[in-house]
Amino acid sequence: MTTLDERHGEGARDGDGHRGEMALGRVEAYGPAPVPSAVVPLDRPGTELPRIMGSKAANLARAARAGLPVLPGFVIPHRAGGDMIDMVALRRAWHELSDGGTRPLVVRSSSPQEDTEESSLAGRFDSVLDVRGWRGFLAAVQRVLDSAERPDGSTAPMAVLVQPMLAARVGGVMFGADPVAGRADRMLVSAVRGGPDSLVSGARDGTGYWLGTHGRLLRTEVAETADATWPESSAGARLESASTGPLLTRTELFRLARLARRVRKVFGGPQDVEFGFDTDGRLWLFQSRPITAMAARPARGARLLGPGPVAETLPEQLAPLEEDLWVAPMARGLAAALDIGGTAPRRLLGAVPVVRTVGGRAAADLRLLGTVPPRHRWLALLNPAPGARRLGAAWRVGRLAASLPGLATDLVADVDRRLAEIPSPTTLSGTSLADELRWTRRVLVSLHAQEALAGALLHEPPKSRTAAGTALAALTEARARGVPDDQVTAADPVVLALTAPSLGGRGRLPNAALPPADNLSSTALASHATPLARAAQPDTSTTSTTSTTSTTNTTNTTNTSSTTTTAKASSAALPPREALRLRVRWVQELQVRLVREVALRLGMEAERIGLLRWTELAHVLDGGPLPADLHARVPQPASPPLPDEFRLADGQVVAADRDSRRTDGVRGVSAGRAVGTVWDGSGPRPADAVLVVRTLDPALAPLLPGLTGLVAQTGSPLSHLAVLAREFGLPAVVGVADAVRRFPPGSRLTVDGTAGEVRLDAPPSDVRPDAPPSDVRPDRPLGDVQPGGPPDDVRQGDAP
Repeated sequence: MTTLDERHGEGARDGDGHRGEMALGRVEAYGPAPVPSAVVPLDRPGTELPRIMGSKAANLARAARAGLPVLPGFVIPHRAGGDMIDMVALRRAWHELSDGGTRPLVVRSSSPQEDTEESSLAGRFDSVLDVRGWRGFLAAVQRVLDSAERPDGSTAPMAVLVQPMLAARVGGVMFGADPVAGRADRMLVSAVRGGPDSLVSGARDGTGYWLGTHGRLLRTEVAETADATWPESSAGARLESASTGPLLTRTELFRLARLARRVRKVFGGPQDVEFGFDTDGRLWLFQSRPITAMAARPARGARLLGPGPVAETLPEQLAPLEEDLWVAPMARGLAAALDIGGTAPRRLLGAVPVVRTVGGRAAADLRLLGTVPPRHRWLALLNPAPGARRLGAAWRVGRLAASLPGLATDLVADVDRRLAEIPSPTTLSGTSLADELRWTRRVLVSLHAQEALAGALLHEPPKSRTAAGTALAALTEARARGVPDDQVTAADPVVLALTAPSLGGRGRLPNAALPPADNLSSTALASHATPLARAAQPDTSTTSTTSTTSTTNTTNTTNTSSTTTTAKASSAALPPREALRLRVRWVQELQVRLVREVALRLGMEAERIGLLRWTELAHVLDGGPLPADLHARVPQPASPPLPDEFRLADGQVVAADRDSRRTDGVRGVSAGRAVGTVWDGSGPRPADAVLVVRTLDPALAPLLPGLTGLVAQTGSPLSHLAVLAREFGLPAVVGVADAVRRFPPGSRLTVDGTAGEVRLDAPPSDVRPDAPPSDVRPDRPLGDVQPGGPPDDVRQGDAP
């Protein structure tokens, strides 16, 4: 006798005398039952009451009364308050169903708390297969009742369902909808030779069949272990002759689809069904329960998103204040550029953001930006609206293309002049800090708009200089002079082009840098440093590039006269688009310095002030208090990098480029995306644990709450543990070859249960640690704080 679900130990047979007598004594101790119906046949009216008969038995009774192919059986109802079992009635029912003890039985749990619409509790209670003899039957009943005991000492209500053991040729699980893809117009079947117990326990992978609503075969996925030797299960003896033919024929698949439609009609929704075909080809329904967790599916017309070009500027996860400072101006600037160019209708630009954040990461509307072709090319060609819109904008674009270089030059000059005029942040009042931040948000809109238009309308030579190439040359030269990396931007702010903005800390410079072929001289690069360096230096520092460089590295000197004479020449070295892009980065860096000054005056960490929204910060800068709930806000959990193309469904990322026909065996069984630390189930559990195991053993169910992700070498999307993972909203991927060896405990993993992907060693920058507690004083208006110089370490970090 073997057990189904989470416990795989040996049960009691007639030969196991000691265990059988123990179970017999414990069951018979209940004595005569005070209720008339101690044992209820499955087809008797009243068996459909889940509170007494349990959900599993009640669902089968309901299916049987609707004419579905259900095996006969009886139920030992749940007895609250310690009611006793009528052993005479129980033995009579056992004798009739087992044909005097000659037919093996299945003794199954049937709790009112399992197989419900809210939770399946799949695999949490025992069921016992291949039960033979009276004593073995009593031992199996007691085992099922004992499995109702919870780890916390409480006991779940439990009825016991008894049915004949079926020698199944093929068994499996069928979902009336595809829970992984979230499609109600698909059915998913997973089948194995023998009964379904080895499939739902995760011991074997099944052959998967994707069907249409009327049984049309859409796809077949044969598991490597589908035809391998399997342990004895609900099929009884192994059927060697069955291994030569197909697992399920087209006719049998049509019969399964018809059964799924009938079950759906009886229960009012798609069901999770366990089934079996006996040796005579008859189809039997073993279990039916609601599908408790369906993956989110994007609504019709959901926008196609992706990091696209915005990832070049904002590649990392952003805090709320960073979103308002950098993403919002970018979205407005790009929308203005698209409107001027006539590439998108103004109504759509007003309703759909060009750039937004998902999990703190910037993503663009790819169709608005034109980075992906339209869904229907021929309809797009026939649509007169885009042509008419572009024709209306042609006169603007024609004039703009000629004047844009001059406009870009003027904007760059205005930004440089403003940056040079801004005094040190330590000398600004709260109101002045607010004014400067408001200016930075406005000018970023203009910079992003002109940068986008310049990229679309202006022709740049293939080998023209770029901001990144100029910065790389400056970094190489500074390192050659022995300037430490933490002081490079003070000498040459152009190097900021190599880093992303961040309120929490300075971006890391490249570990190695080789000068490009067209590298600029140090004197040419120095001219770029002047505006931003003057804007960010404290009062005690000098404003000349020469003095900054000399204080940074006293052992090296520069030719100040040549620096001064070549300043204007090198300012024009970058093409308009690259010059605009560099000013975007400089303005973002100025915002960082201003916000850090605000945080310093409030006695807060920079990470903590990043939890504010811009409107809240502006209110504080104008003399108001901090939000009362700021102390309770926590940073967003680390989110993995976004897919190249995706859509949103109920806030979840659904990759648009999923390959449903992949042949490597890896598949997502529970949607979602997460980054975490590998844990093998033993030893200390990390706070963001990703459990990596060999198979989806239901015994692992108690470990699921609190996990970040789940990865298994084998497993079926229809196994009990996969069902539970979907209920918990836990991203899970199976079929990852050699996962236990490849991903040792402590490794960092990115798990995408939607796309079925697992990536090793997520970048450390994907994780934003919780900020330590800080001295937050919401009752202290910022405008009343006297400006003061920051500590030395903060001043060094603030001054580029």
